[in-house]
Amino acid sequence: MTTILVTGAAGFIGYHLCEKLIKEGYNVVGLDNINDYYDVNLKMARLNELGIQTVYESSSAVSEKHGDQFHFYKMNLEDQTQLPLLFKKYSFDAVCNLAAQAGVRYSIENPMVYVESNIVGFMNLLECMRHNKVKKLVYASSSSVYGNSNEVPFSELDNVDAPVSLYAASKKSNELMANTYSHLYGMETIGLRFFTVYGPWGRPDMAMFLFTDAIINNQPIKIFNEGLLSRDFTFIDDIIEGVTATLLKESKTKSNYEIFNIGNGQPVKLLDFIEAIESQLNTTAQKQMLPMQAGDVYQTWANVEKLEAHYQYKPNTSIEKGVAAFIEWYRKYYKLD
Repeated sequence: MTTILVTGAAGFIGYHLCEKLIKEGYNVVGLDNINDYYDVNLKMARLNELGIQTVYESSSAVSEKHGDQFHFYKMNLEDQTQLPLLFKKYSFDAVCNLAAQAGVRYSIENPMVYVESNIVGFMNLLECMRHNKVKKLVYASSSSVYGNSNEVPFSELDNVDAPVSLYAASKKSNELMANTYSHLYGMETIGLRFFTVYGPWGRPDMAMFLFTDAIINNQPIKIFNEGLLSRDFTFIDDIIEGVTATLLKESKTKSNYEIFNIGNGQPVKLLDFIEAIESQLNTTAQKQMLPMQAGDVYQTWANVEKLEAHYQYKPNTSIEKGVAAFIEWYRKYYKLD
């Protein structure tokens, strides 16, 4: 069996990726520092689903559900003592780096956290891979690197030298660092520019969760820029199909360094997205219209033709179906039914 390291394993995308890889028969080692950027209980609940009941600092927890097929470590990516030891212990065939300090708005108030996790941590990971001759890395970049570009849909060929948040700048840095290691050491690196991901087990700081939670609890929802925003909302199942394809399949490209957009390819107006939630909940939201927030962007729209050409990526989940799946999970998780 191939052994794959998934960092950010207690996160939204990381959890779903671990589930998928285990189901496909791969051995998975998960890593996460389980920080308190958002509800730690949700992160632990995801790990519980993977069979991890108790977490120990820097030591292995073995899945009660999957046995030796899934091991988990609580660890910071920037830990220059423990991470190299982890690479010595396992012979990883590939790494998927989803660990990062997330959140555009949070990066304005807490910039150093992003430097430590997203830049120092990513560098530590690259060094561990180099010294242990791990040849393939798939890593999370972000649509935020495009900034407030008026050229839509966003293409991988677009200039991304004008980020409007430190989070975006840290992701652009990752792409540059990966390019360097691909060039110097022959390491295959694939950067995935994620667009707005939503679905069951989603993050509480994202629009889908925030809106649903507020509406169900009879609270007003905050709508920035008077609602004149659009996002390339992408359902988690479609995202995971794309991530696993880049991780497990051979690409048609001959380059060691690649960047791909991974989104739905169809932008949705924010107010239409809210309307889909209202329809599923059979209620009308209380709307608090607010000005544009610092670091935010007006629109995102992914051109996914490159990922489709290289890996047959084809997102097919409608907003209506995706929203319904999230709300069903939300009700179950919070025991509302």
